[in-house]
Amino acid sequence: MSAPATTAAERTRPRLLADVERIRGLLQRYDGQDVVLPEPAAGGTPLDQLAARLGLSSFERDVLLLAASVELDGEVAALVGKQQDGEQRPTFALALAVLPDAHWDALVPGRPLRSWQLVDLAPGPTLAARPLLLDEHVLHAITGLADPLSPGGLPTRQPAATTLTPTQAGVADELALATRAMTAMTTPVVVRLEGTDPDGLVGVAARLGALLGLEALVIDPDRLDEHDLDRVARAVDREAAVGDRLPVVSHGRLAALLRAPVVVLLGEAAPPATRTVLARTVALPPREQRVMWQEALPGPVSTEVSAAAADVAQHYRLGTRSIRAVAGEWGALRGTADDLRRLARERARVSLGILAERIEPRAGWDDLVLPEGQVALLRDLVTQVRHRATVYEDWGFAETSNRGFGVTALFTGESGTGKTMAAEVIADDLALDLFRIDLSAVVSKYIGETEKNLRSLFDAAEAGGAVLLFDEADALFGKRSDVKDSHDRYANLEVAYLLQRMEAYRGLAILTTNLRSNVDRAFLRRLRFVVQFPFPDDQLRQRIWARAFPPDTPTEGLDPAALGRMQVSGGSIRSIALGAAFGAAGAGTPVRPEHVLHAASVEYAKAERTLTAAETRGIGGHR
Repeated sequence: MSAPATTAAERTRPRLLADVERIRGLLQRYDGQDVVLPEPAAGGTPLDQLAARLGLSSFERDVLLLAASVELDGEVAALVGKQQDGEQRPTFALALAVLPDAHWDALVPGRPLRSWQLVDLAPGPTLAARPLLLDEHVLHAITGLADPLSPGGLPTRQPAATTLTPTQAGVADELALATRAMTAMTTPVVVRLEGTDPDGLVGVAARLGALLGLEALVIDPDRLDEHDLDRVARAVDREAAVGDRLPVVSHGRLAALLRAPVVVLLGEAAPPATRTVLARTVALPPREQRVMWQEALPGPVSTEVSAAAADVAQHYRLGTRSIRAVAGEWGALRGTADDLRRLARERARVSLGILAERIEPRAGWDDLVLPEGQVALLRDLVTQVRHRATVYEDWGFAETSNRGFGVTALFTGESGTGKTMAAEVIADDLALDLFRIDLSAVVSKYIGETEKNLRSLFDAAEAGGAVLLFDEADALFGKRSDVKDSHDRYANLEVAYLLQRMEAYRGLAILTTNLRSNVDRAFLRRLRFVVQFPFPDDQLRQRIWARAFPPDTPTEGLDPAALGRMQVSGGSIRSIALGAAFGAAGAGTPVRPEHVLHAASVEYAKAERTLTAAETRGIGGHR
C-alpha cells in the first residue's frame, strides 16, 4: 500500500520551523540572552518563492517572517510583547533593531512590502512605531496552507467548465502566439475579448492562460468596489507575480491599474493606452452550435427534434454550459421539438430594459388578412430568416458577400393596416421573442446618446435572437438632413451606425412607418424586404369582420358583407368589435348591429369623421 501524498505545508514545515527558530533566537539575543543562532533554513520554502518573485531584500524577507512568527509561535509573540510594552505585533522600529541587514526604505510605499500589500500598518504615533499587520492570505501562503495562487479575499469567481468550439479554441491559440512574441520583447499586453457568449469569453481566457503557463484569475465585476480598485489591483498583481496567474477583468480602470505583464479585458471597456492591445471577437458560429446541440441532446432524436436543434442553433448564441442545461432539461421532460424551441428561447431571453417592450405574439397566419402578394412576401421573409445559416454558411454565400447576415424589413401603410400584427405572426412562426422598441427612450437630444442606446439594444438582442420591431420608425430613420450644424452631422452618423448594426445583426429587424415617403431612399436600398400594407378594400374588410368576434362571443344579425362597407382599417374594425362587445355585455344581450353602429360612431368621432348612409346601408335595417 503506497504512502499518502504529503501536502505542501507538511513538506515545508521543518524549514519553516527552522526559520521561526532563527527569529526567536534574534529576539532572545536582543533581549540580552546568550543564544546560538541556528543555521539559516535551506531555500525552496513558500516564503523564498514570495521573496524571489516579488523582489524582497533579505531584510524585507525577515520582516515578513517576523510578522508571521508572532502568529505561529507563542514564545516569539511573548518576546515581542516584552520589548513593546505588551504589544505583540512587531513594529518596524523593532524589526530595524533586531533583524540583520536592516534598511529604512523597506517601509516606503514603493518598496515590495507595501506596494504588494504584504503588510499593512496599524495606527501609531510615528511611522516606525506603527505595528505591522500581516495579510492573512500571505500568512497562509508562507505556511504552505494555501496555494500562493489562491485569490485570498479578492472578488473572484471560478471559470465555468466550458468546452470551447474549434473557432474559439483557435482564437486562444492565435492569441497565445502573439502574446508570447510581445512579452518576449517585455511589452505589456492587454488581450481584449468581445462576444455574446460570456462563458466562451472566460473559456478562451482560461485556455490562453494555460497555453502561457498561467492560471486564469477571473475578477467578478459585480463584486468590485469602485473606491477600492487600487487595493484590488495590487492584490491581483501580487497573485499574478507569485503564483503565475493571468488576470481576467471586465473593468477598464482596473485593467489600467494592473502591472501584470499580460491582462485579459472582457467586453467593450476601453483598454489601457499604456499596453499593446490584442483584440479579438469570440464568435459562436451556428454551424459549430449545431454540433454542440447534437452532442448535448440525450440519446437518438427524431428528425423533427434535429430540425428544432438546427433552428435554435442559428437563432440563439448559447454557450456550451447553457446548451447542456437546456438539453438536460429537455431530456428530463421527454420533450418535443416545440419544447426544445421553447426551452432554448427562455434560456436565451434577454431584457432590453426601458428601451423595448416584449410582446407576446397572439396572432397566427389565419388571423392576417392581406392580399395574397403581401402574404407571400411575408412568408418569403420567414423562409430567409429560417434558412439563412444554410445559405450563408453551409452553401458559402457568406464568403461572397461583405454584407451582414441580418434580415431587415420595412412595413409601410396607414395605421391599423396590420403591420404590428404581421410582426407578431412572423415572431410566432419563428418561435422567437418580439420586442417593440420605444423610440422615445432610444432617441436622445444629446450628441452620441442615441448611438449608445442603439449599441446597447443590438448587443443585448444579439444574444437572445430577438425580433426587433421599430414602430413608426420614420422618426428615427427618416430622410437624412443637410449638414447645417454639429447636431445634423451627428444625426447622420447615427443613421450610418444604425445601418451598419442592422446589417451585422444576425436576427430580424422590422421597421414600420405610416408614410414610406418619409424614409430616405438610401436607407430603403439597404433593406431586404419592403412590404406595403394597403388600406383594406371591401372584400378584405368583409374577411376581417368575419373573424372580428371570437367564437365564444354571442352575436345576432351581424352581416360581414354589410359591415365591410364601413371605410375603416383592420385596427379600427378590432376596436369597433371590442366596443360593441362591451356595449352588448352591458345590455345583457348578444352583440347586435346597433351595438356595432354605436361603437363605430365612437371610433369615427376619434378620427373626426361621420358615418355616411352608404357605409351603414344594410346594417340592422339601415337603407
